[in-house]
Amino acid sequence: MTIKKLQRERRKRRTRAKSKGTFQKPRLAIFRSNKHLYLQLIDDTQGRILASVSDFQVKSPRQVGALLAQKALKIGIAKAVFDRSGYKYHGNVKAARDGAKEAGLQL
Repeated sequence: MTIKKLQRERRKRRTRAKSKGTFQKPRLAIFRSNKHLYLQLIDDTQGRILASVSDFQVKSPRQVGALLAQKALKIGIAKAVFDRSGYKYHGNVKAARDGAKEAGLQL
């Protein structure tokens, strides 16, 4: 494992220790690969994924965030805790969060 990946894993563990998701306020987790973006709403108390979206359905990260917010509002979730998974808060990560906020999800 490269040093860059190890540093990201350390940041990920540090932020994950501070934020726990419940059913009323789940954790919005982001995974970003070189080509794709994945968003999930996770209930950490039960270990369940409540909703998930990837950029296979839509093209832009802002639309991915908006689609996840629509799914969340449909199942009755209005608030979430943002977990950037150790990634820097810019680019696709920021655009996905902004799209979710604009669509009505409170982060």
